[in-house]
Amino acid sequence: MLEEIQALRRKLLDNQVSPGKARIAVEFNTSCPNIANSAPLGYLPKKTLLPLVLTLAEAFTNDHTLTIGCKMPPYVYQGQFINFLDLLSSLVTEIGGEKRCPISFLTCTNTLGNSLLFSSQTNTTAPSQECTTLENPKFAVPTPLGGLAGESIHAIALGNVFTFKQLINSRTWIDKGLGELKIIGVGGVTSKSSAERMRNAGADVVACATLLGKEGVRAFETLGK
Repeated sequence: MLEEIQALRRKLLDNQVSPGKARIAVEFNTSCPNIANSAPLGYLPKKTLLPLVLTLAEAFTNDHTLTIGCKMPPYVYQGQFINFLDLLSSLVTEIGGEKRCPISFLTCTNTLGNSLLFSSQTNTTAPSQECTTLENPKFAVPTPLGGLAGESIHAIALGNVFTFKQLINSRTWIDKGLGELKIIGVGGVTSKSSAERMRNAGADVVACATLLGKEGVRAFETLGK
Protein backbone atom coordinates (compact mmCIF):
# COMPACT_ATOMS: atom_id res chain seq x y z
CA MET A 1 0.00 0.00 0.00
CA LEU A 2 2.82 2.39 0.84
CA GLU A 3 4.47 1.58 -2.47
CA GLU A 4 1.27 2.53 -4.31
CA ILE A 5 1.04 5.80 -2.39
CA GLN A 6 4.67 6.60 -3.09
CA ALA A 7 4.17 5.83 -6.80
CA LEU A 8 1.34 8.36 -6.86
CA ARG A 9 3.49 10.93 -5.05
CA ARG A 10 6.29 10.49 -7.57
CA LYS A 11 3.82 10.91 -10.42
CA LEU A 12 2.58 14.17 -8.89
CA LEU A 13 6.13 15.30 -8.01
CA ASP A 14 5.05 15.36 -4.38
CA ASN A 15 8.35 13.75 -3.41
CA GLN A 16 10.32 16.72 -4.70
CA VAL A 17 9.27 19.10 -1.95
CA SER A 18 10.94 19.99 1.32
CA PRO A 19 10.18 17.71 4.31
CA GLY A 20 6.87 18.70 5.87
CA LYS A 21 5.60 20.36 2.66
CA ALA A 22 4.05 17.33 0.95
CA ARG A 23 0.43 17.54 -0.22
CA ILE A 24 -0.21 13.83 0.37
CA ALA A 25 0.10 12.26 3.80
CA VAL A 26 -0.39 8.74 5.14
CA GLU A 27 -2.59 8.32 8.20
CA PHE A 28 -2.29 4.88 9.78
CA ASN A 29 -5.32 3.97 11.88
CA THR A 30 -4.10 2.25 15.06
CA SER A 31 -7.69 1.93 16.28
CA CYS A 32 -9.14 -0.02 13.33
CA PRO A 33 -9.79 -2.44 11.76
CA ASN A 34 -11.51 -4.60 14.32
CA ILE A 35 -9.51 -7.80 14.69
CA ALA A 36 -11.36 -10.73 16.29
CA ASN A 37 -10.30 -11.46 19.88
CA SER A 38 -7.70 -8.68 19.84
CA ALA A 39 -7.50 -5.19 21.28
CA PRO A 40 -7.03 -2.33 18.79
CA LEU A 41 -3.37 -2.03 17.84
CA GLY A 42 -3.00 1.30 19.59
CA TYR A 43 -3.76 -0.32 22.95
CA LEU A 44 -0.88 -2.82 22.58
CA PRO A 45 1.82 -0.70 20.93
CA LYS A 46 4.89 -2.82 21.60
CA LYS A 47 3.15 -6.17 21.13
CA THR A 48 1.14 -5.73 17.93
CA LEU A 49 1.78 -2.23 16.56
CA LEU A 50 5.59 -2.17 16.46
CA PRO A 51 6.12 -4.30 13.30
CA LEU A 52 3.69 -2.12 11.34
CA VAL A 53 5.18 1.14 12.56
CA LEU A 54 8.65 -0.15 11.66
CA THR A 55 7.41 -0.58 8.09
CA LEU A 56 6.28 3.05 8.08
CA ALA A 57 9.61 4.13 9.58
CA GLU A 58 11.51 2.29 6.84
CA ALA A 59 9.51 4.11 4.18
CA PHE A 60 10.34 7.42 5.86
CA THR A 61 14.03 6.51 5.99
CA ASN A 62 13.96 6.04 2.22
CA ASP A 63 12.05 9.29 1.64
CA HIS A 64 12.20 12.08 4.20
CA THR A 65 9.46 14.00 2.37
CA LEU A 66 6.93 11.31 3.33
CA THR A 67 4.47 12.61 5.92
CA ILE A 68 3.06 9.91 8.21
CA GLY A 69 0.58 10.11 11.07
CA CYS A 70 -1.29 7.77 13.40
CA LYS A 71 -4.98 7.89 14.23
CA MET A 72 -5.34 7.02 17.89
CA PRO A 73 -7.93 5.09 19.88
CA PRO A 74 -9.32 6.86 22.94
CA TYR A 75 -6.89 6.49 25.85
CA VAL A 76 -8.21 6.58 29.41
CA TYR A 77 -5.14 6.53 31.66
CA GLN A 78 -1.66 8.06 31.65
CA GLY A 79 0.27 4.85 31.06
CA GLN A 80 -1.34 4.40 27.65
CA PHE A 81 -0.06 7.77 26.46
CA ILE A 82 3.42 7.11 27.85
CA ASN A 83 3.65 3.66 26.27
CA PHE A 84 2.79 5.00 22.84
CA LEU A 85 5.23 7.89 23.08
CA ASP A 86 7.91 5.43 24.21
CA LEU A 87 7.28 3.49 21.02
CA LEU A 88 7.61 6.63 18.90
CA SER A 89 10.78 7.73 20.66
CA SER A 90 12.40 4.40 19.77
CA LEU A 91 11.96 5.31 16.09
CA VAL A 92 13.66 8.72 16.31
CA THR A 93 16.80 9.12 14.20
CA GLU A 94 19.14 12.03 13.54
CA ILE A 95 18.72 13.72 10.16
CA GLY A 96 20.80 16.74 9.25
CA GLY A 97 21.87 17.16 12.85
CA GLU A 98 18.29 17.15 14.13
CA LYS A 99 16.25 14.43 15.81
CA ARG A 100 13.37 13.35 13.58
CA CYS A 101 10.52 10.95 14.21
CA PRO A 102 9.00 9.23 11.16
CA ILE A 103 5.56 9.88 12.67
CA SER A 104 4.80 13.58 12.38
CA PHE A 105 1.19 13.82 13.58
CA LEU A 106 -1.38 12.12 15.79
CA THR A 107 -5.13 12.26 15.17
CA CYS A 108 -7.06 12.17 18.46
CA THR A 109 -9.37 10.46 18.68
CA ASN A 110 -11.10 7.60 16.93
CA THR A 111 -14.37 6.07 18.10
CA LEU A 112 -14.84 4.31 21.43
CA GLY A 113 -15.88 0.70 20.88
CA ASN A 114 -18.49 -1.54 22.48
CA SER A 115 -21.14 1.19 22.41
CA LEU A 116 -24.85 0.43 22.08
CA LEU A 117 -27.60 2.62 20.66
CA PHE A 118 -31.30 1.76 20.50
CA SER A 119 -33.30 2.86 17.47
CA SER A 120 -35.56 4.88 19.78
CA GLN A 121 -32.56 7.11 20.52
CA THR A 122 -32.10 8.12 16.88
CA ASN A 123 -33.93 10.56 14.65
CA THR A 124 -35.18 7.82 12.33
CA THR A 125 -38.74 6.64 12.85
CA ALA A 126 -38.49 3.38 10.87
CA PRO A 127 -35.35 1.42 11.65
CA SER A 128 -34.08 -1.01 9.04
CA GLN A 129 -35.51 -4.52 9.27
CA GLU A 130 -31.98 -5.94 9.30
CA CYS A 131 -31.42 -4.22 12.66
CA THR A 132 -34.07 -6.43 14.25
CA THR A 133 -33.86 -10.05 15.41
CA LEU A 134 -36.34 -12.27 17.21
CA GLU A 135 -34.09 -12.36 20.27
CA ASN A 136 -33.14 -8.69 20.50
CA PRO A 137 -34.92 -5.35 20.65
CA LYS A 138 -34.53 -2.95 17.76
CA PHE A 139 -31.04 -1.47 17.69
CA ALA A 140 -29.84 1.54 15.74
CA VAL A 141 -27.18 -0.52 13.90
CA PRO A 142 -27.28 -4.16 12.82
CA THR A 143 -24.19 -5.23 14.74
CA PRO A 144 -25.71 -4.05 17.33
CA LEU A 145 -22.48 -2.80 19.00
CA GLY A 146 -20.44 -0.07 17.36
CA GLY A 147 -18.07 2.83 17.88
CA LEU A 148 -19.19 5.88 19.85
CA ALA A 149 -18.59 9.13 17.95
CA GLY A 150 -19.95 12.65 17.59
CA GLU A 151 -20.80 14.87 20.54
CA SER A 152 -20.92 11.89 22.90
CA ILE A 153 -17.15 11.41 22.63
CA HIS A 154 -16.18 15.10 22.68
CA ALA A 155 -14.98 15.26 26.28
CA ILE A 156 -12.66 12.26 26.03
CA ALA A 157 -11.35 13.50 22.67
CA LEU A 158 -10.48 16.82 24.28
CA GLY A 159 -8.76 14.97 27.11
CA ASN A 160 -6.66 12.93 24.69
CA VAL A 161 -5.62 16.00 22.72
CA PHE A 162 -4.74 17.85 25.92
CA THR A 163 -2.76 14.98 27.45
CA PHE A 164 -0.72 14.27 24.32
CA LYS A 165 0.02 17.99 23.85
CA GLN A 166 1.11 18.46 27.46
CA LEU A 167 3.44 15.46 27.24
CA ILE A 168 5.10 16.30 23.91
CA ASN A 169 5.63 19.89 25.07
CA SER A 170 7.47 18.68 28.17
CA ARG A 171 11.26 18.64 28.30
CA THR A 172 11.32 14.84 28.60
CA TRP A 173 9.76 14.22 25.19
CA ILE A 174 11.34 17.23 23.50
CA ASP A 175 14.74 15.79 24.41
CA LYS A 176 13.65 12.44 22.95
CA GLY A 177 12.86 14.06 19.61
CA LEU A 178 9.06 14.27 19.77
CA GLY A 179 8.68 18.01 20.32
CA GLU A 180 7.61 18.64 16.71
CA LEU A 181 4.77 16.11 16.82
CA LYS A 182 1.51 17.75 15.68
CA ILE A 183 -1.99 16.95 16.95
CA ILE A 184 -5.14 16.79 14.82
CA GLY A 185 -8.16 17.13 17.11
CA VAL A 186 -11.30 15.25 16.11
CA GLY A 187 -14.30 13.96 18.03
CA GLY A 188 -17.55 15.82 18.56
CA VAL A 189 -16.55 18.90 16.59
CA THR A 190 -20.04 20.07 15.63
CA SER A 191 -19.92 23.83 16.20
CA LYS A 192 -17.59 26.81 16.25
CA SER A 193 -17.36 26.58 20.04
CA SER A 194 -16.40 22.89 19.98
CA ALA A 195 -13.71 23.63 17.37
CA GLU A 196 -12.40 26.39 19.63
CA ARG A 197 -12.31 23.94 22.55
CA MET A 198 -10.14 21.61 20.48
CA ARG A 199 -7.74 24.47 19.80
CA ASN A 200 -7.69 25.42 23.47
CA ALA A 201 -6.92 21.81 24.39
CA GLY A 202 -3.86 21.95 22.16
CA ALA A 203 -4.89 20.77 18.69
CA ASP A 204 -2.76 22.16 15.88
CA VAL A 205 -5.45 21.24 13.36
CA VAL A 206 -9.16 20.58 13.95
CA ALA A 207 -11.16 18.02 11.97
CA CYS A 208 -14.76 16.79 11.90
CA ALA A 209 -16.24 13.46 10.88
CA THR A 210 -19.82 12.92 12.09
CA LEU A 211 -20.80 16.50 11.22
CA LEU A 212 -19.31 16.14 7.73
CA GLY A 213 -21.27 12.92 7.25
CA LYS A 214 -24.50 14.66 8.24
CA GLU A 215 -24.09 18.01 6.48
CA GLY A 216 -21.53 17.48 3.74
CA VAL A 217 -19.32 20.47 2.92
CA ARG A 218 -21.84 22.75 4.63
CA ALA A 219 -20.29 21.45 7.86
CA PHE A 220 -17.43 23.88 7.38
CA GLU A 221 -19.86 26.79 7.27
CA THR A 222 -21.35 25.53 10.53
CA LEU A 223 -17.93 25.45 12.19
CA GLY A 224 -17.24 29.00 11.06
CA LYS A 225 -20.41 30.47 12.56
